[in-house]
Amino acid sequence: MAAKTRKQQIEEMLTEAPNDPELRYALAMEYAGSGDDTNAARIFQNLATSVPDYVPCYYHLAQTLVRLGQTDEARSVIESGIKVAQKKGDFHAAGELEGLLYTLE
Repeated sequence: MAAKTRKQQIEEMLTEAPNDPELRYALAMEYAGSGDDTNAARIFQNLATSVPDYVPCYYHLAQTLVRLGQTDEARSVIESGIKVAQKKGDFHAAGELEGLLYTLE
Protein backbone atom coordinates (compact mmCIF):
# COMPACT_ATOMS: atom_id res chain seq x y z
CA MET A 1 0.00 0.00 0.00
CA ALA A 2 1.44 3.34 -1.07
CA ALA A 3 1.94 6.13 1.43
CA LYS A 4 -0.56 8.95 1.26
CA THR A 5 0.51 12.19 -0.34
CA ARG A 6 0.58 15.37 1.69
CA LYS A 7 -2.46 16.54 -0.26
CA GLN A 8 -4.37 13.36 0.64
CA GLN A 9 -3.40 13.75 4.30
CA ILE A 10 -4.63 17.35 4.35
CA GLU A 11 -7.88 16.38 2.64
CA GLU A 12 -8.48 13.71 5.29
CA MET A 13 -7.85 16.20 8.09
CA LEU A 14 -10.27 18.62 6.42
CA THR A 15 -13.06 16.05 6.61
CA GLU A 16 -12.81 16.36 10.39
CA ALA A 17 -12.12 20.10 10.50
CA PRO A 18 -13.54 21.56 7.25
CA ASN A 19 -13.35 25.16 8.44
CA ASP A 20 -9.75 25.08 9.66
CA PRO A 21 -8.07 27.99 7.81
CA GLU A 22 -4.55 26.59 8.13
CA LEU A 23 -5.60 23.28 6.58
CA ARG A 24 -7.47 25.02 3.78
CA TYR A 25 -4.45 27.23 3.15
CA ALA A 26 -2.16 24.19 3.14
CA LEU A 27 -4.41 22.44 0.63
CA ALA A 28 -4.39 25.47 -1.66
CA MET A 29 -0.60 25.59 -1.42
CA GLU A 30 -0.45 21.92 -2.40
CA TYR A 31 -2.54 22.62 -5.48
CA ALA A 32 -0.41 25.64 -6.37
CA GLY A 33 2.77 23.64 -5.87
CA SER A 34 1.54 20.98 -8.25
CA GLY A 35 0.65 23.56 -10.92
CA ASP A 36 -3.13 23.34 -10.42
CA ASP A 37 -3.68 27.09 -10.17
CA THR A 38 -7.41 26.84 -10.89
CA ASN A 39 -8.09 24.76 -7.78
CA ALA A 40 -5.56 26.72 -5.75
CA ALA A 41 -7.29 30.00 -6.64
CA ARG A 42 -10.71 28.52 -5.83
CA ILE A 43 -9.59 27.45 -2.35
CA PHE A 44 -7.67 30.68 -1.64
CA GLN A 45 -10.69 32.75 -2.76
CA ASN A 46 -13.04 30.72 -0.59
CA LEU A 47 -10.67 31.20 2.34
CA ALA A 48 -10.40 34.96 1.77
CA THR A 49 -14.19 35.19 1.64
CA SER A 50 -15.00 32.98 4.62
CA VAL A 51 -12.06 34.04 6.85
CA PRO A 52 -11.26 37.53 5.59
CA ASP A 53 -8.73 38.26 8.34
CA TYR A 54 -6.53 35.28 7.36
CA VAL A 55 -3.79 37.47 5.92
CA PRO A 56 -1.49 34.84 4.31
CA CYS A 57 -4.06 33.82 1.72
CA TYR A 58 -4.11 37.24 0.00
CA TYR A 59 -0.53 37.15 -1.24
CA HIS A 60 -0.78 33.63 -2.61
CA LEU A 61 -4.23 34.18 -4.08
CA ALA A 62 -2.90 37.22 -5.93
CA GLN A 63 0.12 35.31 -7.23
CA THR A 64 -2.13 32.49 -8.40
CA LEU A 65 -4.46 34.91 -10.16
CA VAL A 66 -1.49 36.49 -11.94
CA ARG A 67 -0.42 33.07 -13.18
CA LEU A 68 -3.97 32.56 -14.44
CA GLY A 69 -3.79 35.87 -16.33
CA GLN A 70 -6.28 37.62 -14.04
CA THR A 71 -4.12 40.61 -13.20
CA ASP A 72 -6.95 43.06 -12.48
CA GLU A 73 -8.52 40.65 -10.00
CA ALA A 74 -5.07 40.10 -8.46
CA ARG A 75 -4.70 43.85 -7.92
CA SER A 76 -8.05 43.96 -6.16
CA VAL A 77 -7.06 41.04 -3.92
CA ILE A 78 -3.76 42.73 -3.07
CA GLU A 79 -5.49 45.99 -2.17
CA SER A 80 -7.93 44.14 0.08
CA GLY A 81 -5.09 42.17 1.63
CA ILE A 82 -3.12 45.34 2.40
CA LYS A 83 -6.12 46.79 4.24
CA VAL A 84 -6.67 43.60 6.23
CA ALA A 85 -2.97 43.28 7.10
CA GLN A 86 -2.75 46.91 8.22
CA LYS A 87 -5.91 46.57 10.30
CA LYS A 88 -4.40 43.52 12.03
CA GLY A 89 -1.07 45.31 12.53
CA ASP A 90 0.75 42.88 10.25
CA PHE A 91 2.92 45.49 8.55
CA HIS A 92 5.37 42.90 7.23
CA ALA A 93 2.59 41.20 5.25
CA ALA A 94 1.26 44.59 4.14
CA GLY A 95 4.74 45.46 2.85
CA GLU A 96 5.01 42.18 0.96
CA LEU A 97 1.62 42.81 -0.63
CA GLU A 98 2.64 46.36 -1.55
CA GLY A 99 5.80 44.97 -3.17
CA LEU A 100 3.73 42.50 -5.16
CA LEU A 101 1.39 45.28 -6.26
CA TYR A 102 4.39 47.32 -7.38
CA THR A 103 5.53 44.48 -9.63
CA LEU A 104 2.15 44.53 -11.41
CA GLU A 105 2.35 48.19 -12.31
